[in-house]
Amino acid sequence: MERASGDQGRDLRGQPGPWALRLGLLLSVLATALAQALVPDVPACSRGSCYPATGDLLVGRADRLTASSTCGLHGPQPYCIVSHLQDEKKCFLCDSRRPFSARDNPNSHRIQNVVTSFAPQRRTAWWQSENGVPVVTIQLDLEAEFHFTHLIMTFKTFRPAAMLVERSADFGRTWHVYRYFSYDCGADFPGVPLAPPRHWDDIVCESRYSEIEPSTEGEVIYRVLDPAIPIPDPYSPRIQNLLKITNLRVNLTRLHTLGDNLLDPRREIREKYYYALYELVVRGNCFCYGHASQCAPAPGAPAHAEGMVHGACVCKHNTRGLNCEQCQDFYHDLPWRPAEDGHSHACRKCECHGHAHSCHFDMAAYLASGNVSGGVCDGCQHNTAGRHCELCRPFFYRDPSKDLRDPAVCRSCDCDPMGSQDGGRCDPHDDPAMGLVSGQCRCKEHVVGSRCQQCRDGFFGLSASDPAGCRRCQCDARGTVPGVTSCDPNSGTCFCKRLVTGRGCNRCLPGHWGLSHDLLGCRPCDCDVGGALDPQCNEATGQCRCRQHMVGRRCEQVQPGYFRPFLDHLTWEAEDTQGQMVDVVERLATPSGTPSWTGRGFVRLQEGQTLEFLVTSVPRAMDYDLLLRLEPQVPEQWAEMEVTVQRPGPVSAHSPCGHVLPKDDHIPGTLRPETRYMVFPRPVCLEPGMSYKVHLKLVRTGGGAQMDAPYSGPSLLIDSLVLLPRVLVLEMFSGGDAEALERRATFERYRCHEEGLVPSKTPPSEACAPLLISLSAILYNGALPCQCDPQGSLSSECDPHGGQCLCKPAVVGRRCDVCAPGFYGFGPTGCQACQCSSEGALSGLCEGTSGQCPCRTGAFGLRCDRCQRGQWGFPNCQPCVCNGHADECDTRTGACLGCRDHTGGEHCERCIAGFHGDPRLPYGGQCRPCPCPEGPGSRRHFATSCHRDGYSQQIMCHCRAGYTGPRCDACAPGYFGDPSRPGGQCQPCECSGNIDPTDPDACDPRTGQCLRCLHHTEGPHCAHCKPGFHGQAARQSCHRCVCNLLGTDPQHCPSTDRCNCDPSSGQCPCLPNVQGPSCDRCAPNFWNLTSGHGCQPCACHPSRARGPTCNEFTGQCHCRAGFGGRTCSECQELHWGDPGLQCRACDCDPRGIDTPQCHRSTGHCSCRTGVSGVRCDQCARGFSGVFPACYPCHACFGDWDRVVQDLAARTRRLEQRAQELQQTGVLGAFESSFWHIQEKLGTVQGIVGARNASAASTAQLMESTEELRREIGEATEHLTRLEAKLTDVQDENFNANHALSSLERDGLALNLTLRQLDQHLDLLKHSNFLGAYDSIRHAHSLSAEAEHRANTSALTVPSPVSNSADTRHRTEELMAAQREDFNRKHMANQRALGELSARTHSLSLTAINELVCGPPGDAPCATSPCGGAGCLDEDGQPRCGGLGCNGAVAMADLALGRARHTQAELQRALAEGGGILSQVAETRRRAGEAQQRAQAALDKANASRGQVEKANQELRELIQNVKDFLSQEGADPDSIEMVATRVLELSIPASPEQIQHLAGAIAERVRSLADVDTILARTVGDVRRAEQLLQDARRARSRAEGEKQKAETVQAALEEAQRAQGAAQGAIQGAVVDTQDTERTLHQVQEKVAGAEQALSSAGERAQQLDGLLEALKLKRAGNSLAASSAEETAGNAQGRAREAEQLLQGPVGDQYQTVKALAERKAQGVLAAQERAEQLRDEARGLLQAAQDKLQRLQELEGTYEENERALEGKAAQLDGLEARMRSVLQAINLQVQIYNTCQ
Repeated sequence: MERASGDQGRDLRGQPGPWALRLGLLLSVLATALAQALVPDVPACSRGSCYPATGDLLVGRADRLTASSTCGLHGPQPYCIVSHLQDEKKCFLCDSRRPFSARDNPNSHRIQNVVTSFAPQRRTAWWQSENGVPVVTIQLDLEAEFHFTHLIMTFKTFRPAAMLVERSADFGRTWHVYRYFSYDCGADFPGVPLAPPRHWDDIVCESRYSEIEPSTEGEVIYRVLDPAIPIPDPYSPRIQNLLKITNLRVNLTRLHTLGDNLLDPRREIREKYYYALYELVVRGNCFCYGHASQCAPAPGAPAHAEGMVHGACVCKHNTRGLNCEQCQDFYHDLPWRPAEDGHSHACRKCECHGHAHSCHFDMAAYLASGNVSGGVCDGCQHNTAGRHCELCRPFFYRDPSKDLRDPAVCRSCDCDPMGSQDGGRCDPHDDPAMGLVSGQCRCKEHVVGSRCQQCRDGFFGLSASDPAGCRRCQCDARGTVPGVTSCDPNSGTCFCKRLVTGRGCNRCLPGHWGLSHDLLGCRPCDCDVGGALDPQCNEATGQCRCRQHMVGRRCEQVQPGYFRPFLDHLTWEAEDTQGQMVDVVERLATPSGTPSWTGRGFVRLQEGQTLEFLVTSVPRAMDYDLLLRLEPQVPEQWAEMEVTVQRPGPVSAHSPCGHVLPKDDHIPGTLRPETRYMVFPRPVCLEPGMSYKVHLKLVRTGGGAQMDAPYSGPSLLIDSLVLLPRVLVLEMFSGGDAEALERRATFERYRCHEEGLVPSKTPPSEACAPLLISLSAILYNGALPCQCDPQGSLSSECDPHGGQCLCKPAVVGRRCDVCAPGFYGFGPTGCQACQCSSEGALSGLCEGTSGQCPCRTGAFGLRCDRCQRGQWGFPNCQPCVCNGHADECDTRTGACLGCRDHTGGEHCERCIAGFHGDPRLPYGGQCRPCPCPEGPGSRRHFATSCHRDGYSQQIMCHCRAGYTGPRCDACAPGYFGDPSRPGGQCQPCECSGNIDPTDPDACDPRTGQCLRCLHHTEGPHCAHCKPGFHGQAARQSCHRCVCNLLGTDPQHCPSTDRCNCDPSSGQCPCLPNVQGPSCDRCAPNFWNLTSGHGCQPCACHPSRARGPTCNEFTGQCHCRAGFGGRTCSECQELHWGDPGLQCRACDCDPRGIDTPQCHRSTGHCSCRTGVSGVRCDQCARGFSGVFPACYPCHACFGDWDRVVQDLAARTRRLEQRAQELQQTGVLGAFESSFWHIQEKLGTVQGIVGARNASAASTAQLMESTEELRREIGEATEHLTRLEAKLTDVQDENFNANHALSSLERDGLALNLTLRQLDQHLDLLKHSNFLGAYDSIRHAHSLSAEAEHRANTSALTVPSPVSNSADTRHRTEELMAAQREDFNRKHMANQRALGELSARTHSLSLTAINELVCGPPGDAPCATSPCGGAGCLDEDGQPRCGGLGCNGAVAMADLALGRARHTQAELQRALAEGGGILSQVAETRRRAGEAQQRAQAALDKANASRGQVEKANQELRELIQNVKDFLSQEGADPDSIEMVATRVLELSIPASPEQIQHLAGAIAERVRSLADVDTILARTVGDVRRAEQLLQDARRARSRAEGEKQKAETVQAALEEAQRAQGAAQGAIQGAVVDTQDTERTLHQVQEKVAGAEQALSSAGERAQQLDGLLEALKLKRAGNSLAASSAEETAGNAQGRAREAEQLLQGPVGDQYQTVKALAERKAQGVLAAQERAEQLRDEARGLLQAAQDKLQRLQELEGTYEENERALEGKAAQLDGLEARMRSVLQAINLQVQIYNTCQ
C-alpha cells in the first residue's frame, strides 16, 4: 500500500488502523480483477502502445532479493529497541539461520520477510541488519527488463539518516543513481543539488524522509516520475530509459542514533542501532516497449505465483523477444521501434513475392527509400533477385505475360555471348524511362541483330574478346565505293574506288593525290613537265617536287625574286666585243617608241672586218642556233657573213658535243634584204663550263641606194649575237608519248619560238606561256635570280617572264645597272639627263660618269650651254657692260653680277641705298655715303636713302621710321631717345598702342613715358586698364566693368553706377556663394540673391528632395511625392504631420478657413475671424448663428464672459496649487510663508545688530516684531488644525492596515488549504488503485462506444461499409470496361515519353557553344577551356571564351582588343604628330630669331651704308664749297692757297677699291638675307604641311578624302615659296642696280674731283707767279696745317669706323648668318623627315582602320549569327518546355490512375 506522508490511515501513534489495511486489500483485488476483465487486449494494442498491468515486482522474486547484512545468519545475535517506559522487554535475540515461521522460527529476520504477503499479523516479520553496521545494501536482481514506477519502504526502526537508490538497465554492469536521501545532504552527499527537482530527470538530495521521527513505521517513498513536474512526451526514449531497470539497489549509508553511542562505547549501546524494515514495495510492470498488454512467466520463473508480475512479454505488433525488442521473422520491412500513443510502430511483413522465406532489415535501404521500406529478402529463388525478389537474376529476364509471383516469371536470356554486352546479359524488365525492353539483348557498340550475332555495317571480325564486339573497317570513306558495305564482314578487306589503292583504300595510285569523296577518289598530280623534277606528288597536298626556285602545286610558277629567261637570254652585245677599230654607234631611244635594238646601240662593221664575241657559259650542252641582230644601212641591203667558233681545246669524243667536226665550226650565212636579223643555217654545239670565242666576219655587202640617201660604203650595223637553244630536241617535245606530241604541236602551231627573234617582247599567249616556263626550267634547271641592282631598281623583284627589273627613271638594263643613253651619274637616285645644249653640243650623249657633253667651239660648261666668264648672250656671246664695277654678268640678259663700289643696277650704273653719286662717270663718280647725320655703317645713320636736291644742291635724307629732321637727327612723334649722341637712337614709345602716334605730346621724347593714354588705359606704358575697366590694354580692348549690385561686394563699388572688377578677366568681387562674371547668379544649391549679403544655401532634405538644387528666387526645393515645404522636410501641401512617420491631409472646412494649409505639426486649421474648431467648422466663442453664417454676440456677452473666464482662471490656479502640493508635499504649501518670516527675521537681526540704532529703525524693529508675532501665531494656529487632521488620518490608516492584515492572513490560510486539497487530489489520482480504477472505467466506456460505432457502421444498411462495397464494385466494373483503352493510352504515352526522352537527349548545345564560346562545346564546365552555357568562373560570373578560343565571344574580344590597340596606336601617332608640331614650332621660333638677328645685321649694314653716304655727302659739300670758293671773283691768293693745301692734305675716308669691296659685301649680305627669307618661307610651308599631316593622323577615317586637299595645299605652299624666292631674286637684282647707280655716281664724283684737281693745278701756277706773298702765306699755311691735321684725324676715325663695320659684317654677323643657314637647313631636313614619318603613320593608320573595319564587319556578322542561334535556342527551349509540361501532365494522369488502383485493392 502506497502512502504519501503517513498522516492518513493511522492512529494517533502513527500506527495503521485496521480499516486502512482492509481498504487497501480490497482495492488491490478490485484493481487486478478490473484490469483482467475490463481492458480488452487487442483493441488497445491495435490503436497504439499498450502496457501490462502494474504490480509489486518483489512478489514471486524473494529469492532474487539480497541484503549485504542480516542479523543472526551465523548464529543468534542479541539486539535491543528504543522503547517507551511502559514496554517491559527491551532486548531480544535474532536467529536467521532458518526462514521465518510465525510458529516455528519467529526470530528469523531475513530480507525475504519484507515481501508483501497479505498474511495476518503482518508486523510480526521484518528484515533486520546486524548491530552497528552503518553501510548496508539491499539489491533486487530481475530476470528481464521491467518498468519501475515507484518504491515504498516501511521501517521498523528509525529511517536511515542517509541512503540512496540506484538502478541498472544492463543487468548490473553499469549503475545510475535515482535519488539521494539524507538528514544532512551537505555533509553526506556534497555537491548534489537539493530537492525539489526542477526537471523530471534531475538527481537531487531529499531530506523529508530522513527525519528521526517517527521512530517506527516511518516510510521512504520514491517516484521515478514526479507528478508535480510536467512531462512533454511520456513516450520519448529518454523517459523509457529512465523507467527501464534490470536491477535495483538501495544503499543505506548512515544510521540514526540518539548520540549515546558517542559517549558510551559498550556493546549494549550498539545493540540498539541497526536497520529494520517491515515492508519493501517495488512497483512496476513488465517492460515491453508498448508492444504487449500482458506478460507471461519468464523461463525459469514460477509460473503460478499469485500476484507476481511476470517478465516475459506476450508480444503484439509482430514483435518478439523477452521484452518485444525485436521484430518477428519475415517482419523486417520497417525498423523496430517502441510503440507510442496513437502509433503502434508495428513490424511490417517483407514483400518477397513468394520467392523467399526470410528477410532482414537494412537501414541503408530504408533511408534510400525515403523511410518507406527497409526489408531485404534473403535467398531469392526461381532465378529472382533484388530487395523484394522483384528482379530477375543476371542472364534472366522477366516474362511480361506472367505474374510477378509466378515461379516461372524469370526466363533465360537468348543472346550471343560474343556480340552482346556482359557476356550475353539481356534487359531484365520493361522500363520505358530507361529504355529497357524485357528480354532484349544489349549488343556491343559495333554489333547488331536480335541476338547480337552479326557485325554492324562498316565493321568486321565478331569476337568475344573485343569490348566493342567488332573492329571498325579500316576503310577511308573517301576512297571506298559508296552505296555498298565498306568492307568484307569477315576479312575486313575494303572495296576501293578506281584511282585508290591500299587495304584501307586510304592511298592514291602513283601519280595521283587528294583522296576525297569524288567519284574516282583521287586526282592526277599533273606536275609541270619542266618545273617539276618528276611526275610524282605528295598524296595529301598534291605538291610536286619542284626544281630550283619553282613554286606552285604543279611547280608551274616562278618564285618571287626569280624569273624564267627568254629564249634569247644568251645575248652578247656587239658594243662589248673586241676587234679592229670597233666603231660604236650609240643610239637614243625616243620616249614614245620601242627600240629595235638592245644595249647602247650598234657597231659599224665594214667589209672584211671581224668582231670577236666571248661566250663564257651556256646552261646546257646542246645545239644552239646563231641569231644575228643588225640594222641595214641601205634599202634592200644584203650581206654575206661568216661565223667561226674557236673552242678552248679539242672536243672529247665522250662529251655531248663529241660528234662535232672542225669544219662544223665554220658557218657561212646570207642576210636577206628587208630583214633585221638572220639565223645561220647550221647550229653550233656548246657545252657548259667552257669559254668560246665566236668570230663574226662581214665578207661583203651591197644593196640599192636612193637619191636622197646616198650609200655610205660597204658596212653594216651589228646589234648583238644571240644563242637560241634548239628546244624541240628536249624530252618534253620529243618523248614520243601523246602529251609530248601535243606539246610540240602546240609549240609549233602558236609559233612560240618567235619570242627569241626580236628584241621587243610582248606577253606570251596563253598557249605558249606554260610551255615557255617549262622549257626554260629544263634548260636552266629552274628559275634564275633577278639580281636587281639596288641602286637602279625600285624593287628586288623582277618580271617573272624575262627577268626585267623595275628600273628607276633613266636607268636601263635587265638588272637596272646602267644609265640609258643620254643620261649619266648612275647612283641611288637613278641617272640624270645629259641635257646637252643643242646649240653648243655636238651630240645629245654625254660622258656616263661626269655627264660632260661634247662642246662646239666657243661653248663652255657641263652641258655646253653658256659663254665664257665676262661674256653673255649664248650662243652669240658679247662682253659684259658694268662701268668697271663688276667682272661678270647674267649670261642671258647681260645684267651685271656683283657690282662693287656701292653701285647697283643692271650695269652698275647707280648708287645703292645710303649712298649718292653717279658711278657712270669715269673719274670722280664714286658713290658716297648719305650724311644722315652720319654715313652708312656708323651708329648714327638713320636714313634709308638720300639724294641731292637739284635746286638747292643740298643732300636730302629720307629718314627711317621714328626719325625726323633734315639730317634725321631728331625723334619723330611717338618715339623717344637721343640720336644726337654716339650710339643713341629713337625707340617707339612703349604705350601698348594706346596713344596717338601723330601727337608730339603723347609721350616724353627723352624718357618715353606715356603722357596721353587713350582707350581707357593708364600707367607709364598705358599697359593697364583704368579702375572700373577690364580687358587687354595691349589690344585696345578695355571695357567697363558690368557688375550686379545685388551680388557684388559693396566695398568694391565706390558708386552705384561703377564697380571695380578684375582688370584682366573682368570678374566682379562677388558676395559669398554668388557666381558669374557679373555676380548675377547664385552658386549651385544656393538662392536669395536679393538679400544683399550673398546667397543662402538651399538646405534641401537629402532624401525627400529630388536633388540639392532649388529655385533661385524662392528657394523652393524640388520635392519628391508626398513631401513639401521649402526644404522638402515637411509634408506636402495641404498635409500635416511628421513626414518620417505619417502625413495626414488637412481636414479643414473650406468655408471657415483663412488659408488652405493647416498647421504642419498639429494639423490645426487656420480659421477666419468668427470661426473656431479643429476643422474650422463651427462658430467661435463670442459669435452666434449657424456655420458658416457666424455673427458677433450681443455686447452683454463680454461682461458675462469676463466673469466666467475669471472663475475659470481661479479654478486653474487651484488645480495648479493642488499639483504643487502633490509634488512638494505639505510643507511646500507653507514654503512662501516660511520664507517671508525668515526675511523679516533677517531684517530684525540686522536692526538689532546695528551699533547706531535710530528712532526710525527702532520703530521699524517694533513694527517688524509685532508683525512676526502675528504671523507666527497664525502659522501656529494653522499647524495645530493640520496636526489634528493628521492625527485623525493616521487613526483611519491604522484601522485600514489592521483590516488588510486580517484579510491577508485569511487569504494565506485559504491558499494553504487549497494547496493541501490539490495535493490530496493529486495523490488520489495517482494512487495505484483508485487511479487505475478510474482509468480502467474510462477505457471501458471508450471501448463500448467504439464497439457501438463499429457495429453501427458494419451492420446497418446503408452504412459506410456497405457504401464502400458498392463503390468498389462500381470501380471494378469501370476498370474492367476502361482497362483496354487505358492500356492502349498507356503504351502510347510510353512511346511518346520515349520519343521525348530521345529528343531530349538529342538536344545539344555543343554547336552553339562552339560558335559562341569556342570548341569543345560538349566538355563539362570544370574541364572546358572555353566555358559555355551555364559555366561560371570563380567569382560567379558567366565564363565564355578565352585565350585560344575561336568562338564569337573570343573573336569579339580580339576585335575589341585590336580596336583598342588601334586607338592606342592612333593616340601615339597623335602624340608623335604633336611632338613633330612642337618641333616645327621650335624651328619656326628659331627661324624667327635668326630672321631678327639677320634683320639686325641688315640694319647695321644699312647704318654703315648711311655713314658712308653721309661721308660722301660731306665730301660732296666740301667739293662744292671748294668750287664755290674758286668761282668767286674776290678770292685772294692766300685763301686759295689755304684751300688748296687743305684739299691736298684731305684724306678720303676709303679708297675706291675698299668702297667697292664694302658695297659688294653689303650686296652679298643682302642676297644672303633674301635666302634666309626664302628658307623661312619654305619652313612656313613645311610647318603647314606638318600641321596638315597631324590633322590627317587625327582624322584617320577621313584620310582618303583629304589627300587631294593636302596635295593642293602642298602645291600652293611650294608655289608661294617660289614666288617668295622670285621676289627675293628681284630684291637682289634691285640691290645690284642700286649698286651700279652708286658706282656711276662715284664715277661722276671722281670726274668732278679730277676737274677740281685741274683747277688746283692752275691755282698752283698762279701761286708761283705770286711768289712775293709766300711768307704771309706760310703763316696762313701753318694754321691750315693744323686744320688739315684735325681733318686727317677725322678722316682716320671715319676710316676706322668703316673697317669696324666691315669686320662686323665679316665676323660675328657672318658667323650668325652661317649658323642661321645651317639651322634652317637642318630644320628643313627635320621637317622632311617628319613629313615622311607622318606619311608612314598615315599608311599604318589607314591599314589599321581597314583591319578594324573588317573585324567590325566580321563581329557584326558573328553577332547576327549569334542572335539567330539564340532565337533558335529559345525556340528549342520553348518546345522543350511544352514537351516537359506535357510529360508532367501525363505523369500526373498515371499517378492518379495508380492511386485509384491502390485504393481499390
